[in-house]
Order: sequence, then structure tokens, then C-alpha cells
Amino acid sequence: MPDLRFNHYTIKVKNLDISAAFYVDVVGLDEIKNRTEKPYIRWFSIGEGELHIVEGDTSRIQTTVGLHLALKTSDLDGMISQLNSKNILLHDSSGTPHSYTSRADGVRQFYFQDPDGYWIEVNEADSVEG
Repeated sequence: MPDLRFNHYTIKVKNLDISAAFYVDVVGLDEIKNRTEKPYIRWFSIGEGELHIVEGDTSRIQTTVGLHLALKTSDLDGMISQLNSKNILLHDSSGTPHSYTSRADGVRQFYFQDPDGYWIEVNEADSVEG
């Protein structure tokens, strides 16, 4: 079998500047050089991978909490505070407003949406002993 590893995740957005600001100021991602140099695309670092946002027609895109980008942190409480300070509503895995939930394995997690309705999960998967 080939050695596959995560490279990037791409989403289409209505407004490139609004979405870029959200991913930097709210989520806390670092913007990196867009090697395509196309003005309607911006890139962000996610650990060893990347998030690419592409401005374009989003009218046919439907979102659901069951299809989401998952990020992990060692400071879930700090991330909750960060999102609360930006008035971002947190949800559980069913999309119901909730501060956070705990999975059966004890990992705390929550979900929230970006300006285009894409769902993002944040969890503390590596910080829980088991």
C-alpha cells in the first residue's frame, strides 16, 4: 500500500477576505504563502497540513455537522474562551447549542461554524490519558 498522509483540505467561500480573517482571528490559523499565486485562493497552516480557501459560487454547497474539519488542542478551555470572546456559538455533535460534550472515551469536544456554514470540531484528543 502507498504511504498516504494528509496534505490539505479545500473549501469554497463567498468572500475570501471575510473567511481569511475568520480563520486567522477566530480559529487562530497562520496564513502561509499561496504557491498557486491565484488571487482568489488563500492558504493556511494546520499542523503538518493546510487549509485552502477558494472564493467562488457557494450556492450549491450544503453543510451538515456530520461533515466537518476536526482540529485538536491541548487547551480546550482556552479555545472555548477565545470563541466566546468572538461571540461564536458552540454546538454538540448533533448541531445543538452546547458549550462542549464528552465522548465515551472522555475526550471533550465542541463544534462551531465558519462564515459560510462549514462545521469545525475542536477536541482535546491527545491530552486525555487512556
